[in-house]
Amino acid sequence: MSLTDQLNDLLNSFDGFGPTLWLSIAFCVLLVIELVLHRSGSVTQRRRWLAGFSVIALVVAGVWSIASTARGFLFLHLLFIDNQAIFFQTIVVVAALFVLLYDLVAYPASDRPTGQHPETGRLPGEWYSLLMAMTLGLFLMTVSVNLLSIYLSIELVSICSYLLTALTTTRKASEGGIKYLLFGSVSSAIMLYGMSLLYGITGTLDLTTDDFGLALAQQDTTVAAVALLLTLAGVLFKLAGVPFHAWTPDAYEAAPVPVAAFFSVAPKAAAVLVLMRLVTALPAQADDAAAGIANDSLQIPLAVLALAGILIGNLSALRQTDAKRLLAYSSIAHAGFLLVGVVAFTEAGFQAVIFYASTYLFISLAAFFLIDMLAQTTGSNTLLICQFAGLGSKFPLLSVGLTIVMLALTGLPPTVGFTAKLLSFSALFEAYQRSGNNWLLALFALGLLNALISLVYYLKIPFLLFFRPTVEPEPIAVQTPNQPAIWLVGILVIPIVGLFLRPQWIMELLTGW
Repeated sequence: MSLTDQLNDLLNSFDGFGPTLWLSIAFCVLLVIELVLHRSGSVTQRRRWLAGFSVIALVVAGVWSIASTARGFLFLHLLFIDNQAIFFQTIVVVAALFVLLYDLVAYPASDRPTGQHPETGRLPGEWYSLLMAMTLGLFLMTVSVNLLSIYLSIELVSICSYLLTALTTTRKASEGGIKYLLFGSVSSAIMLYGMSLLYGITGTLDLTTDDFGLALAQQDTTVAAVALLLTLAGVLFKLAGVPFHAWTPDAYEAAPVPVAAFFSVAPKAAAVLVLMRLVTALPAQADDAAAGIANDSLQIPLAVLALAGILIGNLSALRQTDAKRLLAYSSIAHAGFLLVGVVAFTEAGFQAVIFYASTYLFISLAAFFLIDMLAQTTGSNTLLICQFAGLGSKFPLLSVGLTIVMLALTGLPPTVGFTAKLLSFSALFEAYQRSGNNWLLALFALGLLNALISLVYYLKIPFLLFFRPTVEPEPIAVQTPNQPAIWLVGILVIPIVGLFLRPQWIMELLTGW
């Protein structure tokens, strides 16, 4: 390609890069607003300006992404925009909007100090710019098809995640942020080493070129599989997948509730799309030999990692007494369930993964918000599960909503969690029937068995809410959840049941895009 063609390609790429560029500008504007209002305005005024501009910026980015007609490669095959990328960008924007709105309505603005308690205190002003920067990194992850752009976007998301975890002024937040940073550094180093191996083998960083798949097909199967698995380290880290999951409980417990809720949804969505692009780079671009690398050498390790994530997440959650740590281990288990569809290595499996990620958006955010709202009513700075005893009769609407969410996390009808697991395991069983791989059968059987194990800890909270008396001494309800917060959570709970009755709404959206 001549220099003139390269310059034209770079200029034309800005048509599809608009939403991401807008988020970059919004991040810089938020920094300026924070600096200008830091001395001249009150805490309340500064928070309203920052929150208002953040919401507007996210809405503009989401609408721009959906309305954009640009498709194809950007910046000389560094990025790639397709319908899947836009769909996952929409998930990221919706998650960011919900956590911003929840922070506004659940913790009304005032001039009192911020960040005193990571579970219940408001977030400082820096949270808005960091959330915008993290959203920018997630947007880049969804369109990255080059190993270099994948690495840089994951690092941008990771740095913002470390800062958001340690944002409040508590010892727990500092410890959680440091642990998150240490595990992230290790996974980043492993991923970078795997990428260097892939570049040495293929001579290219572009996952979409024919040379990438053909060069791997000519290598020893074990060598190619090891390089790919090492490269997946950073993706599994953002997905909270085994063996890069150990940071999750400490980071979720240390981070404020809106931050932990965002961690549980948005990075997972972007990471699973990167994972699907990595594992499909071989069969999509190469011949049967390359497809054999994916099926024989990647399918079994991914099946083992999925099964390990489901087992470790569920078994560890059984002994948790803190609600956020319970949801953290639940997040590890659901990362394993997300991998189930990927392991199938079929179009139906990938569609199931996209369906699972889109519905998990509502389920996970609702779980964090409802638990936080019920915890506020006890006047405690912690989210201990035992504190929920007897609250069902005092706050029936919130308690019923949390019960629906727990059923969805378990995967029981009449919630969309049942539909998501049904689609994933159906695709997995079809893959087993076609390949006869016993590891797929083991993942299918033990994965379904773990759904029964998860009943024990998911239904623990509803049991305490409705069938156990209030703990002594009886806590005083110091704060009744306000109506805007209840309405916001209701918006999240309604799709959990509605999409069970009409799952074709998402499926038609996926096929239409």
